[in-house]
Amino acid sequence: MTIGKVRFGIIGAGVISNFHAQAIAAVDEAELTAVFDLDHRRAADFAAKHGIEAYDDLDGFLARAPIDAVTVATPTGLHGKVAIPAARAGKHVLCEKPLDVTPDKAQAIIDACRAANVILAPVFQFRFGAGAMTMKRAIEAGRFGRLLFVSGRIKWWRSQDYYDSGAWRGTFALDGGGCLMNQSIHTIDLMLHFGGRPRDVFGYTATRTHTGIEVEDNAAAVMRFESGAMGVIESSTSCAPGLPLRIEVSGERGTAVLEGDAIAEWRFADCDPGDAAILASIGGNKLGDGASDPKAISIEGHRLQIADLCRAILEKSPPAVDGAEAKIPVELICGIYASMKSGKPYVFGG
Repeated sequence: MTIGKVRFGIIGAGVISNFHAQAIAAVDEAELTAVFDLDHRRAADFAAKHGIEAYDDLDGFLARAPIDAVTVATPTGLHGKVAIPAARAGKHVLCEKPLDVTPDKAQAIIDACRAANVILAPVFQFRFGAGAMTMKRAIEAGRFGRLLFVSGRIKWWRSQDYYDSGAWRGTFALDGGGCLMNQSIHTIDLMLHFGGRPRDVFGYTATRTHTGIEVEDNAAAVMRFESGAMGVIESSTSCAPGLPLRIEVSGERGTAVLEGDAIAEWRFADCDPGDAAILASIGGNKLGDGASDPKAISIEGHRLQIADLCRAILEKSPPAVDGAEAKIPVELICGIYASMKSGKPYVFGG
């Protein structure tokens, strides 16, 4: 490892890989050195664009590329096939969401990274947003009192062309699911980040406006947290024109609302000296959320998470988002699918 630098290789040269490359370039402690993609031409074009080495053989990439860490940017169903060999080769892993398509497959990645003593960081960049961090601090400080509700609305829009743009899109094998697994997982992760571990969930899913897909484009679910708080999830890729994600947190002493990365409501029974600054900041969204365009996001969230991962690697300390946490939203979403099939709640640990 270059002193003070973490050398990254990107696995998968699709759309999201460009966000990874830009984010790595914006972090002083990070350096992009290589890319792997099974499509030789795509790997070569990406490498030429960024001045790095190109590989179309995974074993060669892991053995010869000058890398300390990888970012996994393949379709979800392929995450384990590349993340596990990378871990066994001693590379730290930053993996795009969701970690994999089932809880068992997610656990296999977690286990491989633990066995190899490498860091696994799931890409949950919305946790690094100013609004989300403000909300989390208030919860930890007890501003809400007992939490009563933590609910999420993800009423987004995707065109038919979006699903037609790749054979893997809209499949359970490679996409893991539809609007819940692909688009809503960031919001669901934040709900769990705020509300804690889930107890059970019951949901409905449907395919209403898109054709040629196996997965849902609309879903609704109710859930209970171990704390006793409850929540509602509304998820869609059918709702034109696409609204910002919205998370509502309510407790016995206050209510706050997050829209995108912005605090939209901040109301408490007790005043705090910091409230004025928070209220003055209402309306600012630096991360973007892709409500109507998956490419309409900022690199800022990825930059912050890559900077945190570099710190963890260089200091030999835990990252802000541990890999084990990434299994929980996958299990919750798969629990909603199971509930739809059985007509019964999915119980965690049951």
